[in-house]
Amino acid sequence: MSGYVSRRAVLGAGAGVGLAALPMLSGTASAAARSTDPGAYISFTGGAFSLVGAPVVVSPEDHPGVVRVAGDLRDDIERVTGVRPGDTVAREVVLVGTIGRSPLIDGLIAAKKLDVSGVRGRWETSLQTVVERPMPGVERAFVVAGSDPRGTIFGAYDVSYGIGVSPWYWWDDVAPVRRDAVYVRAGRFSQGTPAVKYRGVFVNDENPALGTWAPAFFGPGKAPGFAGGFNADFYGRVFEVLLRLKANYLWPAVWGRAFAEDDPENHARAKEYGIVMGTSHEAPMMRGIEEWNRHAVPAVRDSSGAIVTPGHDPYGGTGEWSFRRNADAIKAYWRDGIRRMVDQDFEGVVTLGMRGNGDTSLPDGDGVELMREIIDTQRGILKEVTGRDPAEIPQVWTLYKEVQRYWDRGLRAPDDVTVVLTDDNWGNIRKHPDPAEPPRAGGHGLYYHFDYVGVGRNYKWVDTTSLPNLWDQLHQAHAYGNHGLWVVNVGDLKGNELPTQFFMDYAWNPGRWDLKDIPSWEQQYARQNFGAAQAKAIADVLATYGQLQSRRKPELLNRRITLAGSEVVYDDQATPFYGRELERVTDDWRRLAKAAERIGKRLPAAAQDAWYELVGYEVQATANVYVLREAEFTNLRYAAQGRAATNDLAAAAEAGLERDLAFADRFNSQVAGGKWRGFQTQPHIDYGDVERYGPNAPWQQPERNNVALPDVLFPAVKRIDVPSGAELGVAVDGSEGWWPHAQGAAALPVLSPYRTGPAPYIEVFNRGGTPFDYRITTSVPWLAVDRARGRVDREVRATVSVDWSRAPSGRTEAEVTVTGAGRSVTVTAVVDNPSARGLRGFVEAGGHVAVDAEHYASSVGEWRRLDRIGRTGAGVTPWPVTAPRRTPGAAASPRLEYEVSVLTPGAATVWAYLSPRNPALPTGGLRYAVSFDDAAPQTVDIHAATGADDGLMNTKWARNTSDNVNVTSTRHEIGRAGVHRLKFWMVDPTVVLQRLVIDTGGLTPTYLGPPESGRAGH
Repeated sequence: MSGYVSRRAVLGAGAGVGLAALPMLSGTASAAARSTDPGAYISFTGGAFSLVGAPVVVSPEDHPGVVRVAGDLRDDIERVTGVRPGDTVAREVVLVGTIGRSPLIDGLIAAKKLDVSGVRGRWETSLQTVVERPMPGVERAFVVAGSDPRGTIFGAYDVSYGIGVSPWYWWDDVAPVRRDAVYVRAGRFSQGTPAVKYRGVFVNDENPALGTWAPAFFGPGKAPGFAGGFNADFYGRVFEVLLRLKANYLWPAVWGRAFAEDDPENHARAKEYGIVMGTSHEAPMMRGIEEWNRHAVPAVRDSSGAIVTPGHDPYGGTGEWSFRRNADAIKAYWRDGIRRMVDQDFEGVVTLGMRGNGDTSLPDGDGVELMREIIDTQRGILKEVTGRDPAEIPQVWTLYKEVQRYWDRGLRAPDDVTVVLTDDNWGNIRKHPDPAEPPRAGGHGLYYHFDYVGVGRNYKWVDTTSLPNLWDQLHQAHAYGNHGLWVVNVGDLKGNELPTQFFMDYAWNPGRWDLKDIPSWEQQYARQNFGAAQAKAIADVLATYGQLQSRRKPELLNRRITLAGSEVVYDDQATPFYGRELERVTDDWRRLAKAAERIGKRLPAAAQDAWYELVGYEVQATANVYVLREAEFTNLRYAAQGRAATNDLAAAAEAGLERDLAFADRFNSQVAGGKWRGFQTQPHIDYGDVERYGPNAPWQQPERNNVALPDVLFPAVKRIDVPSGAELGVAVDGSEGWWPHAQGAAALPVLSPYRTGPAPYIEVFNRGGTPFDYRITTSVPWLAVDRARGRVDREVRATVSVDWSRAPSGRTEAEVTVTGAGRSVTVTAVVDNPSARGLRGFVEAGGHVAVDAEHYASSVGEWRRLDRIGRTGAGVTPWPVTAPRRTPGAAASPRLEYEVSVLTPGAATVWAYLSPRNPALPTGGLRYAVSFDDAAPQTVDIHAATGADDGLMNTKWARNTSDNVNVTSTRHEIGRAGVHRLKFWMVDPTVVLQRLVIDTGGLTPTYLGPPESGRAGH
C-alpha cells in the first residue's frame, strides 16, 4: 500500500484563525513561518532534518502530559520507520517542550536560538521548526514548542499525523505506511490557535456496545457493585485519541456510570494527559448524576406532598433530586463535587443549572426564579469552596431541551458563564447567539449530536452523519459568533470516527474548511487511514454513504409516518417508501456495497481490519439491512396477494438477518484477533416490537430490564400455503392491489415523453405451484411490452414503453391484456403526448412537476449551493447565513426562479421540501415565500405550518427529523396552460431548499418525492 507524498502546505488567505506569519529570527529557521495543515511540514523525499533514528528528548520538569506525549512520538516514529528513537541528546535531536515550563525550550529562547513570538502566550498553540546548532554538541534540532502544555501535546501529535500515524491507530487498528525516510522541511510552522476554546466529546448512550466491550477488555470498574464502570485505562485511550484530534474536553459516560467512582484514578489520569473535564447538561457542579443515584433512595410522597415512604441520601436528606424539597442535601452534594475538583487539582469546566433525574425536566417546575436561585446558589458554592471569584472559573449553562425555555423567558446566566446552545438531537441547531445582545464575556457554546436516544427513535448503530449538513450547522454557529465550547455526543465514539474528526478539524480552524473542501477532507481522511492508492475511491464511497444515510436512519426503516388531518400517525410495520422507491434505494445501497467490496479486495492484508472497522462494516451492514427490509416488506405484500413467491421472500429476509448477525460476529470475533469482542451488539432491526419488549418499543432500542435484546425481524415475515395448481395474478406499477381480485380497473401510471424514472411495469405472477404460459397484448401498435409472452413459475415483470414517434398527440387510452392459466386481466394505459411546441423548462407529466433546487433558471441575490445536503442531491440556501430577513416581492428581493411548463391549468399545490431546520434566529419563525409569474408571494412560516416544536419535541417535530425533511405547501391558481415562472423567495436565511413539487392533481404519495421531471428539449 503506497502512501501519499504531497500535501497542501500553505493555507489560502481566507483561513481566518491561523497564525499570522511569525517573525523569523536570523539563524533559527530557513524560511518565513507558515500556517499549515496538520503535518504539512513532513516530507518523505528530503528535507532539513531526518526523523529516522533521531532521539526524542523532553525535560522531566515539563507537564506530565508533555513527557508522556514524547513517548508516544517515539512509538509513532518506530511504527512508521521501524527504528526506535532514543531519549537522550545526540548530534541531531528532536526537542519537545513547553514555553515557560521546559528548561530545554527556555534555554533555546534565552540563547536567542528559538524565536517564539506569535506563539508565546497564546492558547494551545505550537511551533515546529528546525534549529541549527541549538546547543553545544548538537548539530541540528527539530523543535516542537508549545505555548502551553496542550499546545506542546498537539504539536507533537501533529508530527505523528504528518508521518502517517492515524489518530485512530489504536481505536481502529490502522497500520501506518512504512517509511525508510522521513524528513522535516526547513522553515517555521504552526497550525495556529484554535477558533473554539474548548472542543470535546460526550461518550454517551454506551449500552450495549461500548458498555459490553470496555469492561471486558480493560477490566471492570472499581466501584463495589458496579463492575460495568469504565476505568482509567479505558479513559486513557479516550484521552489519547482526543488529543490526537486536537480536542481538549470530555463529558464522561453516564449510563449507570460515575466517572469519579468507577476508578479513583480517572480524574488523575485526565490531569496527567491534560484533558479538561466536564459533566453533561444534567450533571451540575462536577458530579455525575449516577453519583447521586447510587447512594440515594428518594422519598415517596402522596398527592398532598406528605412523605409516605421515607427516603435517604448520604447528606441526611430525603433522597429526592429536588432543590425545593431537599435543598440542604443537594447543596452539600454539589459542595463535595467542587471540593473534589480543588483537592485533586484537575482542570474542569463546571456545569451550572439543574434538570430532572434521567434527562428530564426539573420536578420542581420550570419557574425562572427557581432556576435563578439554583444558579446563584451554585456560584456561591464555587466562591465558598475555591476561595476565588466565580468569574475566574470556567462554567457552562447548557440550554438543552426544556432548559432553553428559561432563556426564552428572559433568564440570563452571569456574563462570565458560557451559554451552551444545542441542536435538536438530530443535527439541527435550535438557537444562535443574538447579534443584538451585548457580547458575553463567557461567550457561547454548542452541544451537538451524532448519536441519540429518545423520540422519535434512537439512532446509535452506525454513523449516519451527513458532512455537508454538519458543515452547514457548524458554519452557522461560527458565523453567529459561537466559539466558546463545542461538545458533541459521539455515542460509543467508535463508529463515529469520521464526523468526530471533521467536527474537531472544523472547530480548530473554520476558515480552512469551506463546503467545497469537504471532498478533499474526505480524501485526506481516507489517505491517512488507508494510503494513497485507493484514497479517491474510498472518499467517494464515504461521500455516497453519507448521502444515502441522510435519507433515513436505518433504525427507522420499518416506520411509515403519515398525517390524518393534522395528526401524525406512526405505522411501525410498514416501509416508509412507496411503490418502487424501496427497490430504488435498495439498489443504491447494493451498488455502494459492491463498490466498497471491490476496494476492500484491493487493500493489503495489513489494512483489512481498519477497513472493516472504518468503512466496510457500516457500508455492508447498512446495505444488508436495506436488502433485508426489501425482502421483508415485499414478503408481506406478496402474502396479502397470495403469490407463490411469498415464502421465497420470507427466506430471503431471514437470510438477511443471518447475514446481519454474521457481519457483527466478524467484527466481534475476527477483526484484530477478537480485540472488539462484544462491541458490535447494538440492536437496530426490531424497533417497534411492543409485544416483545413493551410500550417504549416505538422509540427505545429492543431491551428488557435495561439489557439489550438480540434482533429479530419486525414485523415478522409471513408464510402461506401455496395451492398445487396454477392461478393468474396481475399487479401494476404504482398500486398495492392485484387483479382479478381488486375492485376497479387496473391502470398504469400515466405515460408521457416527459415522465422520468424507470418504465412502468406489469407483473404477471403465479398464485399456485404449477407454472403456466402467459401472453401480453396491446390494443395499439405503438404501445409495447418487453416480455410479451413466456412461462411463469413465480413471477415475471414486463415493462411497458411507447414509440413516441408513432403515438397520437394529446391524451389517449389504450389497453394491455394479460392472459394466462385460463384467465385474463385488462390494464388501462393512459398516454399523454403533448405538443412540444412552446414548452420550456420542466414539463408536467402524470399531474405533477418536480424540480431539484439546484436547477433554477435564474436567481436574484446571493445563494449558495450545498452539495449532498439533500436526501436526493444538493440544496440551495440564501447567503450569507447572517443575512437579514427580507421582504419578498420586490424586484431586488432575493429569489430563485424555475421555468416550468404546466399542462393542467387550475388549482395547484406547490410542495417545498426543506431541510428540517429550526427557528434558530432571534427574528422568530423561519419563513420562505412562493409565487407564480407576477402573482403576490405567499409566505410560509415553516414551523407554524407543520406544528413542529423542537422544544416540546412533539410528534410533528419528530416526523420532520425522522423523515429528515420538512415539507410544507402553498395553494395557487394557474390561469392557463403553458410556460410559467415558479419563484422561491428568501424571507429568512438558513432555509435550505431541496426540491419543489407542483401538484396539478396527479401527485401520488412518495417518501423522497417523485423523480425530477423531464425538461423540454432534453
